[in-house]
Amino acid sequence: MEGDTALHRSKAGDNVVTQPNETGAEVFNPWTHVSSLIERAGHLLGLDDGMIKRIITPERILEVAVPVRLDSGNIEMYTGWRIQHDTSRGPGKGGIRFHQSVNVDEISALSADMSIKCAVVNIPYGGAKGGVRVDPTQLSRGELERLTRRYAFSIAPVIGPETDIPAPDVNTDPQVMSWIMDTITMLRGYSAPGVVTGKPLAIGGTLGHAGATSLGVTICALALLRNLARTPEHERVIVQGYGKVGAPLVQLLSERGMKVVGVADVRGAIHVPGGIDPVALARHFAEAGTVVGFEGADVVALDDFFAIPSDIAIPAALGGVITERVATTLAASVVVEAANGPTTGEGAAVLHERGIPVVPDVLANAGGVVASYFEWAQDLQGYMWEKELFQQRLEKTMHEAFDAVWIRHGELGVNLRETALAVGVERIAEATRLRGLFP
Repeated sequence: MEGDTALHRSKAGDNVVTQPNETGAEVFNPWTHVSSLIERAGHLLGLDDGMIKRIITPERILEVAVPVRLDSGNIEMYTGWRIQHDTSRGPGKGGIRFHQSVNVDEISALSADMSIKCAVVNIPYGGAKGGVRVDPTQLSRGELERLTRRYAFSIAPVIGPETDIPAPDVNTDPQVMSWIMDTITMLRGYSAPGVVTGKPLAIGGTLGHAGATSLGVTICALALLRNLARTPEHERVIVQGYGKVGAPLVQLLSERGMKVVGVADVRGAIHVPGGIDPVALARHFAEAGTVVGFEGADVVALDDFFAIPSDIAIPAALGGVITERVATTLAASVVVEAANGPTTGEGAAVLHERGIPVVPDVLANAGGVVASYFEWAQDLQGYMWEKELFQQRLEKTMHEAFDAVWIRHGELGVNLRETALAVGVERIAEATRLRGLFP
């Protein structure tokens, strides 16, 4: 099957991160890329090949058919996945995405990212990820609910508070999590709020979850500036993406003295050299549905967005956007990855050659999974924390994670991406070694 092929491509010594598509053209393969990064981290740490293979190989790849009755009465077939990469440190944790580009290699790579991410921020989770190959914008609300519930039914045997806890991701939200929780509750005959995180408050969500990823990105950006002896005042920032992560980021960064000079969404990009008013931009977006047309802004071609004069670049949309070409023309001197896998291998190599520090996604955007951990803990305890306590613990966890990576960065003498991978792999290897091999 396709998943097996992807795994075979990541055998020891294989650092190729592209594969031919149906036309013969070479395209970026996220799974091969992530597995090669884990392999290099293992070698950096001196791990044996057997341990490296255990850490790379996903524990379970579940592919499911998702039949949905459309409003027209016709039946449409979709394909979904839930992949559990590693559970040596705790239950699997990772989002569910609904997108037309979803495939087994993408979900495998994202599940491995979650294993590393949870280990880097030192929370008791392993890594998992799920998705359905579908364009949700083409579905009615009723069709979306039926698709969600059928998918939840199909993956029900492998998810639960003690085994694997999904969360929102691309094109999924608290409502989708509510449908999944209700489906699992109906199947099992008892309330199971801990089966998903990112839920509404009324059914077991938590205060502070909204915007947690953006807050974590902000904390990492400030920590990097501090360690580079730079101050946030007047730092020019560009943010690619104006969704669940990018929109709060514009507000948070501005509040901390930075000047957001560029923002992009799927419909276009804008540049305001003097800085964007986050409140005015939010108001414009609510009315227009895009950042394009914001008063006083220059229109910028999406392909030229990262060339906007700036000091900090924050990709906060989909993966693979900082390619070799983009990295070559990037104007910023610092990158903080708010999206999952926004930089290709070739792009990362160019950034490294140019001496541009990058706070990698497995650290920078981990605020969301930390928040999910807190929500899960509250569901298991049946006790909701105050918002102030939630934010205090989130900031403490993110600061400790960044500091641990920064210290190890000095010890290992490699860039921040390789360091973060090494920290995560090291912690997974320790748990794997302590648990041993069954039987």
